[in-house]
Amino acid sequence: MGSFAGFGSDNHSGVHPDILTTLQNVNAGYVVAYGHDEYTKKAVRQLTEIFGRQTEIFFVYNGTAANILGLRNVTDSFHSILCAESAHLTVHECCGPENYIGCKLVVIPTRDGKLTVDLIESFIIGVGDPHMAQPHVISLTQATERGTVYRPKEIQKISDFAHAQGMLVHMDGARLCNAAAFLKVGLNDICGKVGVDILSFGGTKNGMMYGEAVVFFNKNLAKNFEFIRKQGMQLTSKMRYISAQFSAFLENDLWLQNAMHANAMAQLLARELERIPGVQVTQKVEANMVYVVIPNRCITRLQKQYYFHRFNERTCEVRLMCSFTTQRQDVLSFAEAIRKTVIER
Repeated sequence: MGSFAGFGSDNHSGVHPDILTTLQNVNAGYVVAYGHDEYTKKAVRQLTEIFGRQTEIFFVYNGTAANILGLRNVTDSFHSILCAESAHLTVHECCGPENYIGCKLVVIPTRDGKLTVDLIESFIIGVGDPHMAQPHVISLTQATERGTVYRPKEIQKISDFAHAQGMLVHMDGARLCNAAAFLKVGLNDICGKVGVDILSFGGTKNGMMYGEAVVFFNKNLAKNFEFIRKQGMQLTSKMRYISAQFSAFLENDLWLQNAMHANAMAQLLARELERIPGVQVTQKVEANMVYVVIPNRCITRLQKQYYFHRFNERTCEVRLMCSFTTQRQDVLSFAEAIRKTVIER
């Protein structure tokens, strides 16, 4: 139990010791429930200092809820949400948006997980036509599910385009910390300051036990969200256990330390893999994941020793994830195991 298991997901890592200490510290005594406590007020103040005092911030348990409930609050059933074909919203949320919002998801093919205005433009169709879904939200993922990172100017260009069309911009920020660490910018420099309207800000993949924040950059967009959150079964009674985690996460830039380490381990892994003949890194490594093609005969053998996911069955492309707990020796041992498996006949 507790031994290193592989490169399957940053969700596989444990909880940062500082977060566990914080949870222990807030565990004593009676505290008012449902977010009416000092811990929640403190965490909200900290987040508004980062994302702006004009924001409205709500805590939920997980990223799927943050995405779907945030979008539900601004989307009607006759609307469509545009996203990359690799987005978590369309691939790994079990038709949650379609079921809970009742809207249409329009998926856009993209080689590297990043949307552009040129890619989006041809999908803006049927505006004003009562026979067709009405384009309403563009959803971006930062960092993308392909491990690439939007630059601030790229997001601003999409935001300007969306707003000119009367649309909104949503961002799945499950790995926003990794993107900010890669770009060496503040968290808000790649969301609110460049036109994003709604953000799902993740902590679970970067050292927290659980908990995400839904950030509305316009208070008007947050109207009725407290009721939507309750209906969505995400209004936790003992909210201090999410709020206190966020406070510890933000203090002393723990979020940044964790993200920088995870990113550095992914960079190290990519460099080691690029030295192995017959192995090809397929995407730029800009966050904490590496996409790589490994000979098919090697994948099953490697998976007996290390846990990781096939991304594309046809091309033998796999996804390798690093986290704040990944160690240098873990990476080197894994790379060596791949090298030995590839050269063996």
